[in-house]
Amino acid sequence: MKRLPILAIICLAASPLFAEEAQPWKLSVDANLTFTQNNYSDNWTGGEAGTLAWVFNSNSLAEKQLNTKLFNKNTLKLFFGQTHNQNAESNAWSKPVKSTDLIDFESVMRFTLGGWVDPFVGARIETQFLDASDLANKRYLNPATFTESFGVARVFIKEEKREFNARLGGAVRQLVDRDVYDSVADEKETFSSNDGGLIFDSEFKTTLSADRISISSKLTVYKALAYSKKDDFAGTERADYWKAPDVNWENIFTAGITKYLMVNLYIQLLYDKEIDLGGRFKESMALGLTYKFI
Repeated sequence: MKRLPILAIICLAASPLFAEEAQPWKLSVDANLTFTQNNYSDNWTGGEAGTLAWVFNSNSLAEKQLNTKLFNKNTLKLFFGQTHNQNAESNAWSKPVKSTDLIDFESVMRFTLGGWVDPFVGARIETQFLDASDLANKRYLNPATFTESFGVARVFIKEEKREFNARLGGAVRQLVDRDVYDSVADEKETFSSNDGGLIFDSEFKTTLSADRISISSKLTVYKALAYSKKDDFAGTERADYWKAPDVNWENIFTAGITKYLMVNLYIQLLYDKEIDLGGRFKESMALGLTYKFI
């Protein structure tokens, strides 16, 4: 993480240079907090143990038609949660364990030239608050994946309560994993890799039932054509794993029961052959407090 890619800097910093004060930014911040707790006295019988769990989720959007030829869209997802468990025999509380953790920021510049498709450039940063993969070597904001993309985009539906768009083009990615402990050399080193290939993104959002129900679905497919570390796996069964498409399909369903009470369902399907030969699945459902800041 010694350098931030040039294209990422352009996408993240260029917005104010093209902004026109006549048209305000469209801003949206949807945040929710869920909390579950139970505790028992020392003389409680039955074998139950106390638990404490909390999860914070937020989805933010900032978009604007900067001028007649340039549209900027920025999205930010922040997820973090922990679970604390109590030992049923000693009643001692264990250290908290992460239940969810994500920082995902993406900025896309789309050149609105009036054609059937629009050229675009984009930058995305994916990381997490706390890397607890090695309990003896906890790291913050690690690992980090930077993706810079370019190509063509098409907005199929753009309505007040419904939107569907897709992008297709080329992309380059950088993965940075800081301070990885090498037990053989007894030292820490930073692992980094680069790849380039083709990327497809599609996103669908809709609001139903008097704005009480919202559905959001995003699909990203990335096919690497070049990989800086391919020689490290030459001659092994993993030699061609990097060539398999990576798939990330996220779905968020939110239903507002009252103004401040909601049900949130998050479903994610992942496939990365370099990590696991099978697909990975994540599902979380929570009932808790929510608040729309904007």
